[in-house]
Amino acid sequence: MTAPLIEGQGLTLSFGGEAVLDDVSLSIAKGEIMTLIGPNGAGKSTLVKVLLGLQSVNAGRVIRKPGLRVGYVPQKLAIDRVLPMTVKRFLNLTHHCSLAERIEVLDHVGARHVLNSQIGDLSGGETQRVMLARALLRKPDLLVLDEPAQGVDVTGQAELYRLIETIRKEQGCAVLMISHDLHLVMAKTDRVVCFNRHVCCSGLPETVRQHPEYRSLFGYRAADAIGIYHHEHDHEHDISGQVVDGCGHDHGHHHDHSHNHTHAHTSAPRAKEHLNG
Repeated sequence: MTAPLIEGQGLTLSFGGEAVLDDVSLSIAKGEIMTLIGPNGAGKSTLVKVLLGLQSVNAGRVIRKPGLRVGYVPQKLAIDRVLPMTVKRFLNLTHHCSLAERIEVLDHVGARHVLNSQIGDLSGGETQRVMLARALLRKPDLLVLDEPAQGVDVTGQAELYRLIETIRKEQGCAVLMISHDLHLVMAKTDRVVCFNRHVCCSGLPETVRQHPEYRSLFGYRAADAIGIYHHEHDHEHDISGQVVDGCGHDHGHHHDHSHNHTHAHTSAPRAKEHLNG
């Protein structure tokens, strides 16, 4: 079996005596799209920072593939929008590259038209595409997106998730997303991890949405509102939703995952808080 790109084992972290991560273990395989979902304050962003080596833990360890390249799109753009800065210059701040490379990556994410625009003048959707372009300049093995659809309208969100799926298919990178956009994200992910300071349950999207712990977090009505998903994929899943090496060809058809499964992974039942907003 191929070693995961990144794996966390028994990750435990507390701030001021309050547990933020409680014995968390998970891994991300090459080429898969995995989505972390959970209520506000669940520790999702903290977990991602730990996996990326940006935050230390009290216990546990993180194992990364040697030479792993990560492209990170943060939840918010930490830049002074009043400061004059074009997209062309912004893309060259942390990763020096040629103008041709910058134009090519903007074209790839559908944002070539903003090359000479001021960062502060971009719409929410344009900003996310520019941030995604900056991450792709690193030619990542793993693309990490923290709330990628924040500040983007519904139409833009659907387009953004389709773009992410296309990037995974064309570049072969894995994608780790944090998201609250349950309806859309369920349609564009291979594996869902329901998270609230610990892994509540994980597996295929249609499996997780039926799981009691997921339904207790998001409410039965919200869970029932999420329909069966369809996506095209050229890979196969194991019983837990992990991507595995398949037959090596593009299946090229839609899969209707309308059947029920009972193999979502669970942890011991714990008290949950409901999703805010």
